[in-house]
Amino acid sequence: MNTKQTKINSDENRRRCRIRECSRPLPKVVVLPLVLGLGIALFHMLGLSEFATLDNLKANRYWILRQTNQYPFIMTAVFMLTYTVSAALSLPIATLLTILGGYMFGQLLGTVYVVTSATAGACIVFSLAKTALGSSLRARAGGKIKIMEPGFRKNALFYMLFLRLIPMFPFFIVNIVPALLGVNLRTYVLGTFIGIIPGTFIFVTAGASLGLIFNSEDTLIIDDILTPNSVILLCSIGILTLLPILYKRLKTPANSVRKRGQ
Repeated sequence: MNTKQTKINSDENRRRCRIRECSRPLPKVVVLPLVLGLGIALFHMLGLSEFATLDNLKANRYWILRQTNQYPFIMTAVFMLTYTVSAALSLPIATLLTILGGYMFGQLLGTVYVVTSATAGACIVFSLAKTALGSSLRARAGGKIKIMEPGFRKNALFYMLFLRLIPMFPFFIVNIVPALLGVNLRTYVLGTFIGIIPGTFIFVTAGASLGLIFNSEDTLIIDDILTPNSVILLCSIGILTLLPILYKRLKTPANSVRKRGQ
């Protein structure tokens, strides 16, 4: 009798364990990639990649401006939320949204809204990389981590500024590598926010003059926005951000020689 009761209790315990395992929430390492993958898939399945073009912007330009004038707070919130989500999902519409920000809000406000939204989206990816998802994101970064590691070890803030000013690596890679290398959030936010201002301002300025371009029936070519002078300016600012790192690197051997002499 005791043996039979013990077997019944054992079967009941196993059944309860299976129920608990089935009701247990999925771990972050599974949920987060699913959410990101679903967002990217929906973007392409719904045809948003085909809709997000300058031609469609031109066709709907009067409606966009009318809505922006009538509902400024709502349109600002919608624009910033859309930009933040697109940056977090690394959707290929950042350039178009930046131009749209200049068209809707002008140079100053457009730059503020775009920089703030892009930084928020980048911080979402940064925070995800700090979780269990970091292992899967590390695989996407590949060997670029080793390339960037020396710069972040020497001076994380100035190297972050350099990478944001001069896009040597994809935006998504620059979003996750600092997290994987232990850069703190404050340094990351500051380097991202300040670093993307010059490039953002160039594209927002192009967007602010988009109405004149459309009315004159001219064609805006995105590749022509970054003129040689703009590229030289961005590279010059980027090189300036590396000066503290170069100074520190040159100063260290000098200190070593001085200590040996003593």
